[in-house]
Amino acid sequence: MAYTTINKSTDYFNTKLYTGTGSAQNITGVGFQPDWVWTKQRSGTEHHNSNDAVRGATKVIFPNLSNAEQTVSNLITGFVSDGFSVGDNAGANNNGSTYASWNWKAGTSVSGNTTGSGTYKTYTGSVNTTAGFSIIKYTGNGTVNHTIPHHLGVAPKMIITKNLDSGVTWIVGHNSIAWSNILFLDTNAAQSDDSNAFNDVAPTSTVWNIGSGNGTNSNNVNYISYCFAEKTGYSKFGSYTGNGNSDGTFIYTGFRPSWMMIKESSNAGNEWYISDGTRSPTNAGTGSAKVIAASGSGAEESGQSYNQFDIVSNGYKVRGDDTRSNGSGRTYIYMAFGQSIVGSNNVPCTAR
Repeated sequence: MAYTTINKSTDYFNTKLYTGTGSAQNITGVGFQPDWVWTKQRSGTEHHNSNDAVRGATKVIFPNLSNAEQTVSNLITGFVSDGFSVGDNAGANNNGSTYASWNWKAGTSVSGNTTGSGTYKTYTGSVNTTAGFSIIKYTGNGTVNHTIPHHLGVAPKMIITKNLDSGVTWIVGHNSIAWSNILFLDTNAAQSDDSNAFNDVAPTSTVWNIGSGNGTNSNNVNYISYCFAEKTGYSKFGSYTGNGNSDGTFIYTGFRPSWMMIKESSNAGNEWYISDGTRSPTNAGTGSAKVIAASGSGAEESGQSYNQFDIVSNGYKVRGDDTRSNGSGRTYIYMAFGQSIVGSNNVPCTAR
């Protein structure tokens, strides 16, 4: 049984579903004031949106696109004490459309100068060491061995970075594929060997290392990074090998996952798939999980052979035999958030 110091996971991460009205509205019920909000239209093909408090609510980047940052005044318009506000943009508030929002809490402001080789640059950010999450906005210096403080106190297991100034693909580093390799959030490509991204160096308890590529470190270019450290009973960043069988692999997380993003890393062609317990609250059988492809703009899918997951109190079991989630001998990485069976105040967890 995984013990956790996080008694209520929804104080730090929560999924909020809502329906658009076409008029400005507050989306409440998140449970906290979020610092990173990721929204996607479930019923249509509007793009994913990533907005955070470090860059400012109206600054948006699109997880399924390589586009530079844009200022959109009528999309996400602000962060409120129990959620966020939206304007009349169809990307987040089309009348009658349904939406999912995934919300993370950071909250403590940080700033300073970058370290390592080359000219130092300034950075700003927001961090929550309890939940193992930080948002860091920094400026590149174009020099190999430039290091960026993440303020987590322990080495992050996953870092998602986007060049804000140019149409450059999203860079994903993950502990399970080694820091000499990267994935791309906005594509279905397999992992790629790239020393320019993280300089082939694993993050430390204080900084992460970057090379000289335009995805992470062009001179005087602005970047945003979402950094995740693993917290027992709340978050897990790992990998599994598929068996190509409907009696699929069991993935132990130590908690009941409430949100998962999965990507095949060994072969190209499969998207990043997001599933959460709010859209799929029960283990109803074949094709039960409602998934959204993070690397595409498609509407929410259900009833497909790769949507078969049983969520239990200490992890999840893959029930489909599709290559998108369980190809024989194929490797998949994942990130997951949820709630342990028991925390320090005996908070219970129920499986679905």
